Amino acid sequence: MSTASSVLVAFVAALHTYFLVLEMFLWQKPLGLKTFGNTPEKAALTAVLAKNQGLYNGFLVAGLVWSLFASPLEAYHLRLFFGGCVVVAGVYGAATVSIRIFFVQAVPALAALAVTLAAYA
Repeated sequence: MSTASSVLVAFVAALHTYFLVLEMFLWQKPLGLKTFGNTPEKAALTAVLAKNQGLYNGFLVAGLVWSLFASPLEAYHLRLFFGGCVVVAGVYGAATVSIRIFFVQAVPALAALAVTLAAYA
């Protein structure tokens, strides 16, 4: 895999690590409240859901990081699958929550996918 592909995949993994931390550990803290526009009351009611959501981000991170250490062909397939999952989640989040999610989540993953596809072609 190309260095550019690896760098972009690592960036997407870092973003999702940040999302995991926000959702699992900072949901009810000032940064989490501000980031998601929640009140303390709403955050308390939704904390378990946020932790679950954060866990799923962790699975995406695991797959993306796995691709950084895999053989070139395996890395290609892992990046397509996990990158595709990130794009789908970003598109769904944009459609159901906020268009901002598309730009924060899906666009970096689309960039990583495009560079990965170009590197393999």
